[in-house]
Amino acid sequence: MLILIDESGDSGFKIQKGSSQFFVVCMIVFKAFDEAEKCSAAIKKLQAERKIYPEFKFSNSRAEIRDAFFTAVAPFDYSIYALAVRKSEIYSQHLRTSNDSFYNYFVRQLISQHTHMLDKAHIKIDESGDREFKRQLAQYIRRMIPDGQIKKITFLSSRNDHLIQLADMVTGAIARTYSGKKDASRWHGMIAPKIANLWRFR
Repeated sequence: MLILIDESGDSGFKIQKGSSQFFVVCMIVFKAFDEAEKCSAAIKKLQAERKIYPEFKFSNSRAEIRDAFFTAVAPFDYSIYALAVRKSEIYSQHLRTSNDSFYNYFVRQLISQHTHMLDKAHIKIDESGDREFKRQLAQYIRRMIPDGQIKKITFLSSRNDHLIQLADMVTGAIARTYSGKKDASRWHGMIAPKIANLWRFR
């Protein structure tokens, strides 16, 4: 099993200074590695056809590119599990003042709801933060999962992994749902058949 994790939004709380109102963390689950490889190849093919370099990113993509991307990945068998957090509903001072703790906590919350799927899983996480941050996050995940259940945890740059780009695009589409913009539900509708669980944190 292959699991990809990415987030949309930031951990800041100064909304008036540009921080996002929502934070979304998303987990993409492929039960079969060969299906993941086929999906990756389809993304790579679309990237060459559309001349999208260095990578697909939801925030940087025009509407027609988002449409093409989600059409290209629709045939493949994967599931989406996501957690959406309205930051105004977070009152913990620790989470409001520690970026790493905020991110780690909500990744842990998402994974803890689906530990039954993690047997021998290879987890790929979008690379962010410094080495100490990544070490702590990996420790968090391993502490909450029974010994030996997770096969591997890898941190990768989205530029070097098309499936991390899939996680970015999916997470961006879900986050867009909470934006209040006229096209807020457009891409959420395209991925809706893949969504196994979308949880609003309260």
